[in-house]
Amino acid sequence: MAAGLIAPHGGALTNRIVSDAEAADLRGEAAGLPQVTLSAKQACDLEMIAIGAFSPLVGFAGAADFESVCKQMRLVDGTVWPIPITLAVDEDTRSRLSEGGRASLVHSDGTLLAVIDVEEIYPHDKKLEVPNVFRTEDEAHPGVKAVAQEGEWLVGGPISVLTVTPEREPGEQFTEHRRPPAATRAEFERHGWKTIAAFQTRNPIHRAHEYLTKCAQEICDGLLIHPLVGETQPGDIPADVRMECYQTIIENYYVPERTLLSVMPAAMRYAGPREAILHALVRKNYGCSHFIVGRDHAGVGDYYGTYDAQEIFEGFDPAEIGIVPLKFEHAAYSKRAQGMVSAKTFPRIEGDQIFLSGTKVRELLAQGERPPQEFSRPEVADVLIRWATSS
Repeated sequence: MAAGLIAPHGGALTNRIVSDAEAADLRGEAAGLPQVTLSAKQACDLEMIAIGAFSPLVGFAGAADFESVCKQMRLVDGTVWPIPITLAVDEDTRSRLSEGGRASLVHSDGTLLAVIDVEEIYPHDKKLEVPNVFRTEDEAHPGVKAVAQEGEWLVGGPISVLTVTPEREPGEQFTEHRRPPAATRAEFERHGWKTIAAFQTRNPIHRAHEYLTKCAQEICDGLLIHPLVGETQPGDIPADVRMECYQTIIENYYVPERTLLSVMPAAMRYAGPREAILHALVRKNYGCSHFIVGRDHAGVGDYYGTYDAQEIFEGFDPAEIGIVPLKFEHAAYSKRAQGMVSAKTFPRIEGDQIFLSGTKVRELLAQGERPPQEFSRPEVADVLIRWATSS
């Protein structure tokens, strides 16, 4: 661990990726093991465990941790952990597994990813998980719907990972920017940064986002722009388009020596407040000391209050979380101030601030029109227009 950087959650980074020699042995063994084909979310979770992003986890949750996390947002040992990381299987798959045995974990394209030591097989208590994690049981909520569609059994145990990269997965792997926590920590050390603010995003960076990140840059040595490129919602802008947007805005509007772009291969849960805690702990593992928590972080629809994701941090001792949440108000462009403002920095005047809905922005892009410069930098808008008018 780099001197001066924040300690990983639980004290040390985990690493579940085996050596080449072990991988060769596991491939031979896997041919005779029962097989579990992972969903997109499960494959993302496997990668996050494998590279240490979900430290201190070493595998998928057992029954005691599942219950404790759902009820108390803690692992059995007391470590803060807000969302259970589970391996759900259907009845047919469950019938081929046995406690005390092992199973191969494969990507949907057939790539062997890992072997799991099956320590437990237990009922998937969705009635416990859903209302606690999501604060709703409405299956219109994408996170609730995803859990509802999962198998009725959960498999718990540590994993030994051969690879996190499928052989034939379509789309970009973003290899250049796919840094595990050990690599981001090394980059921070190389730059001489000791305090780093992380910005979570699954959208292109617009002017309000830029304002938040630059406020954070004023108080930290560096900024990690850390977009989520795992499974998101249908209708979200594709990851490759977003990556071009991030690179474009960094080149034109950020100081490269103070800014690092790296991707996080996690799946969205849309769990609002609990997911804000998870995102903070993950960035702590990546080496960040501060984490930007904006309006409706990790939310969807109207399921959570505007600042619920900020308020949830108040329920924990700051030392337990470790990373400092940077809590920002909603920001917008003020015509009178001629710049970005928030409720904390400028009086609200009728008709002064420019707000655009996501729907309105998409309509403008589809027509080949740029959103106002007060909302989006023109270079970013050009990238989005090319995507919107070609799809």
